[in-house]
Amino acid sequence: MRTINLASLTADAKFNRFHLSILLWCALIIVMDGYDLAVAGIALPSIMQAMSIEPAHAGLMVSSALFGMLFGNLLFGTLGERIGRPKAIAICVFLFSAFTAAAGLTNDPKTFALARFVAGLGIGGVMPNVIAQMTEYSPKRMRAMLVALMFSGYCVGGVLAAVLGKSLIEVHGWQSVFLLAAAPIVLIPFILRSMPESVPFLIRRKDARALQQLAAKIDPTYTPHQDDTFVGIGAEQAGATAPVRQLFQDGRTPSTVLFWLSCVMCLFMVYALSSWLTKLMASAGYSIGSALTFVIVMNLGGILGAIAGGWLADRLHIKYVLASMYLIAAGSLAMLGQEVSTSLRYVLIGLAGGTTIGTQIVGCAYVGQFYPNTIRATGLGWFLGVGRVGAIVAPIVIGALVGAELPLGLNFVAIGIPGLLAAILIFCIDHAKSASNEKEAAKESWATGRPAAGVVLGRDS
Repeated sequence: MRTINLASLTADAKFNRFHLSILLWCALIIVMDGYDLAVAGIALPSIMQAMSIEPAHAGLMVSSALFGMLFGNLLFGTLGERIGRPKAIAICVFLFSAFTAAAGLTNDPKTFALARFVAGLGIGGVMPNVIAQMTEYSPKRMRAMLVALMFSGYCVGGVLAAVLGKSLIEVHGWQSVFLLAAAPIVLIPFILRSMPESVPFLIRRKDARALQQLAAKIDPTYTPHQDDTFVGIGAEQAGATAPVRQLFQDGRTPSTVLFWLSCVMCLFMVYALSSWLTKLMASAGYSIGSALTFVIVMNLGGILGAIAGGWLADRLHIKYVLASMYLIAAGSLAMLGQEVSTSLRYVLIGLAGGTTIGTQIVGCAYVGQFYPNTIRATGLGWFLGVGRVGAIVAPIVIGALVGAELPLGLNFVAIGIPGLLAAILIFCIDHAKSASNEKEAAKESWATGRPAAGVVLGRDS
C-alpha cells in the first residue's frame, strides 16, 4: 500500500502542460475580471452625460461595484471550499459577465448601481479562488512567479477596456463596452470541464479515480496502483465545517490580522492612485493627455512589478521581498510630489505602480502560501475582503485632501504613508506559522531521515 502526498508531488513537479493549462485559464479569467472592473471608469464621462448626473452621484455609482467586491471576496472565498473551486469560479464569471452587460441596458443611476453591485460580487469572488487554484497546483520553485503572471492580467484587462472603450464608445455609445462583457459566459462550460478540483475537496469526497488522474497530470511519471491512498498537508482538516475559524487556529491569529491590515494599506494606495493620479498630475501643470500617460505608465509598472516581485519571491524570502516592495512604494510616492524632472517622474510613477499594484499581487501570493490548502481560498477571500475597506475609503480621503488644496507633495505623502505602515505589518508576520514553512520543515526532515510528527511525505511504499 502506498500513500501519495499530492502536496509534495505538486511542490516537486516539473512545469508541464497541466500547469500551463491552469495558468492560461486563470490568467484569462483575471483579464476578463479586470476588464469588467475598469470598464465603468472608462465610460463614466459618457454615462454622466447620458444620465444627467452630478459627479458626487457618479462616484457612488462606481463605488457600488467596490462594495460588491467586498462581499464577493468574503462569500465566494469560503464557498469555493465547500462546493469546489471550478463551480465557484463559474458562478463568479456568470455574475460579473451577465450583470456588467445588464448595467449597459439601464438608463437610471439606481438600477445601474444595483447591477454593478451584483457584478462586483463576481469580480471580487473570483479572485481568491483563482489565486488559490494557481497556488495549489504550481511547482514550489516558481509558485510566486506563476501567481504574479496570472494576476497581472488585471492590468491587461484595464488596458483592454481603455483601448476598446475609446473606439466603441465613439461609434456605438457607452452601452457597447458593457454589453461586450457578456461574451465570457460562453466559456463557462469549458472552465467547468478544464479546471481541476482542489485536492482537499477530492479527498473529502473520497474520489480515488479523480485523485489518480490528477496525480498523473501533476507528475506524468506517476503510475496508479489500486491500493493507492492520497493525502495532502492539511488534508486531515478537509472535513472541517468552519473554515473561517481556522484562520485563527494553530497560532495564526496575529498574522491573519496583520495580513488584513496590510491589505487595507495596499488597496488604499492602489485606489488612491487610480482615482486621483490624473487630477494630481494635471494640478502639477501637465496636460490631460500627459496626465493619462502617467496612468498608462503606472499600469505597465504594475505588470513589471508583479512579475519581478514574483521572480524575486521564488528566489528570496517572500516575506522580506514583500516588505521591501512596500518601502519602495512609500519612498517613490513621497518623491513624486517633489520638484523633479519629467523623466524622473515617469520612473517614480512606474516604481509606484510596480510596488502598489504589483505588491498587491505578491501579497496575494504570500497569503496563498501562508494558509493550508483546506482554507487557502477562505484566507485569500477574507484578506481581500477586509482590504477592500482601503479601496472604498481611499478615494474619499484623498478627495478631501485635494479639495483642501494642500501642496502636491503632501497629497503624495498621504498616499505613501500606508506603504510604510504595511512594511512594518509584514515584518511582524510570524512566518513560522506559514503552511509553506511547515512544508519546508517536512522536506528537510525527509532529507535527514527524521520525518516530522504527523506529516506523510512523498510516496510511501
